[in-house]
Amino acid sequence: MFGNQGNGGSVVRKPHSRDRRCDMEEKVRLSDIASELGLSTAAVSYVLHGKTKMVSERTAIRVRQALEERGYLPRAAEVLLAENPSKIVGVVINAHEKYEAHVLEDAFIASALNALSAETAGRGLQMMVRTINGLDEIVSFATMWNLEGLVLIGFCSADYKHLRENVRIPFAVYDACGVTAERVCAVNIDDRHGGFQVGEYFRLCGHQRALCLSDNDIDMDLERWKGFREGFGCGAEFMMIPMIKAERTAFYREKLPQIRSFSAVFAVSDYYAVDLIHFLQSSGVDIPDEISVAGFDDTPLCGLVYPSLTSVRQDNTERARTALNAIAKMRAGEPAEPVITLSTSLVIRNSTRNR
Repeated sequence: MFGNQGNGGSVVRKPHSRDRRCDMEEKVRLSDIASELGLSTAAVSYVLHGKTKMVSERTAIRVRQALEERGYLPRAAEVLLAENPSKIVGVVINAHEKYEAHVLEDAFIASALNALSAETAGRGLQMMVRTINGLDEIVSFATMWNLEGLVLIGFCSADYKHLRENVRIPFAVYDACGVTAERVCAVNIDDRHGGFQVGEYFRLCGHQRALCLSDNDIDMDLERWKGFREGFGCGAEFMMIPMIKAERTAFYREKLPQIRSFSAVFAVSDYYAVDLIHFLQSSGVDIPDEISVAGFDDTPLCGLVYPSLTSVRQDNTERARTALNAIAKMRAGEPAEPVITLSTSLVIRNSTRNR
C-alpha cells in the first residue's frame, strides 16, 4: 500500500496535522530509523508495510514508536497529503481467523464497503481500506496518514478503550456494545429486535422447536440470540458452532441428528445460514419442507441461493451515512451521540415456511 522506499529514499517530514510537534522540515529515512534501533532496513520496512509476522512483537512495537516519534511519512503519503489534506477516511476491518484470509470476500463486509465507498465519494472524500490482525496496526495506520477519521468494523467492545487512548482522531465503529469513550460513536443496529422478529415469525409459523446458531455468545450475536429467544419463547435453543469451515462441517455431521430434531434454524449471519443450507441439502434434508432456515444481514447472497434466504435486513447505506456524519461532527469539535441504533426489518423468502 506504500511506495517502495529503498535505503536511500528520503521524504520530507511535515508538521503533524494533529499536534504540530515540529515547525521545521526534516529529512527522515528508513535507514536512519533502522540505524537508531539497531535493526536492518528490511525489518523496519516489514513493520511499515504491515508484515509484522516477519518480526517479533517487541520489534514491531519499537519500530512503530520510532516511526511516530520521527513523523515518518512514506513518499506516497507525502504526495497525497499535500494534495488532499484532511480528505481521507480510513476503514479498518478485523481480519479475524474465521474469515480464513478472505475477509474482503465476506458478503456483509463487501456490502458495508460498497456503501462506505459511495458515501465518501459523494462527500468528496477518499476512502482507504486496511485489514488488520492486531490493534497496534490501527494505531500505526492512523498516525501515518492525515485521516479525517476512522470507521472500524468487526472488533469486540473490549478493543475500543485501548484504541481511544492511543488514537487521537475521531472514529465510528460498527456493532460496538457498551462503548462510551470520548470522540467515539458506535453505529449499531437493533440486533435484539432483529432476532426477536425471526423468533416471533417462526412461532407464528407454527414451529415448536427452533435453534439459534452462532460462533460466539457475546456482543451483537448474544443480543440476536436473546431477541430470538424472546420472540420464540419455550422451545428455542442455542448452539455454538466452530468458526473454521472444515471444523464446522465435521461438527454438523456429528450433530446432524440433533439439528434435524428442530423444524427451524436461525443463523446469526447470512454466511452461516447459507453454509448450513448447503450442508443440510447435501445430507438429504429438504429446505424448507423439513427445516426452515433464516439468516441475518440481508446481503446479496440471499437472492443468489436456492431456496432464496429469509433474512433480517440492515441498511448499510444509512449506516455509512450515519458513521460519516458522526465523524464530521466530532472533527468539527461538536458532540456526537455516543451510540446510534438503526432499525432492522425481516425479509421473508423461500427458505422458510409455515409448519
